[in-house]
Amino acid sequence: MRRTLAFILTAGAASPAFAASGPFFSLGNTDFVVTLGFIVFIAVLFYFKVPSMIGGALDNRAEAIKSDLDEARALHEEARSLLASYERKQREVQGQADAIVAAAKEDASLAAEQAKAELEKSIARRLAAAQDQIASAEATAVKEVRDQAVTVAVSAANEVLAKQMTATQANKLIDAAIADVGDKLH
Repeated sequence: MRRTLAFILTAGAASPAFAASGPFFSLGNTDFVVTLGFIVFIAVLFYFKVPSMIGGALDNRAEAIKSDLDEARALHEEARSLLASYERKQREVQGQADAIVAAAKEDASLAAEQAKAELEKSIARRLAAAQDQIASAEATAVKEVRDQAVTVAVSAANEVLAKQMTATQANKLIDAAIADVGDKLH
């Protein structure tokens, strides 16, 4: 099949050479020489099996392209599976992140409630301490007022007694006080 195709192509390519003037089959006719050189060239190509080598090279190239395509398909499938795996992992991680955020919000609300309760307890303690201080200050003030009242009363009584008392009565009171102190000390 290839040889007949090559012959037809050779004959078709040489047909313009028949239009030349003069005897065609002489070496003086350049068209004949060119046609003869072309036929010899084609024969040499067929002798060294160049068309089969070109066909083999093209077949090898086609096989290489086919293997590259198969490899590309395999890589594409692998990439798809990796993408699906990463998307699945991303969904899992997103779920875990959402759970962590929810737990953190819950912990924060519990901590806020505890802080609020502790603040209320602290305020109650401080209020009780302030009330205790107020009561203590009030008791101290009352005691000071009483002490002052006693001092004023004693001083007023002393003045009244001093005005009403005579020297003999004063000496008797002093002697009685000294005896009373002596009895209390012994």
